[in-house]
Amino acid sequence: MIAITRDPIDPFGFIESARRPDTGGIVTFIGTVRDDDIEALDLDVCEEVALSDLKKIAEQAIRDYNLNTVDIVHRVGRMQLTETIVVIVVGASHRREGFAACSWILEQIKEFVPIWKKDIHKNGESWHFMQEEDNRSL
Repeated sequence: MIAITRDPIDPFGFIESARRPDTGGIVTFIGTVRDDDIEALDLDVCEEVALSDLKKIAEQAIRDYNLNTVDIVHRVGRMQLTETIVVIVVGASHRREGFAACSWILEQIKEFVPIWKKDIHKNGESWHFMQEEDNRSL
């Protein structure tokens, strides 16, 4: 599944759907709202473009890393600390391809998908593009 949602994301269904006889490894990334001196996080998106970009990223990952399955679900809207922002689940025949693909997918999302982030602080708000996060560690 490739999706954008305003609802909380439950990763376990995606993990279960990646179980197949030809899959030797399921790699999962769950990105959460961390405390960077914020109270909440608000994500906005150009949904039509973002969905198209996510689909292209998934298709390329399947081709380049020889994957069996890819699920990417990104949440938008207001989220509190520790809530899930994004879930990436990759099913691969071998672990190396799975880990490499999951990492590559996340970097592609951060670099290319039009998602804008607003940090909510006690004394105000600040908008910035996801790409700016590349200068900070996850």
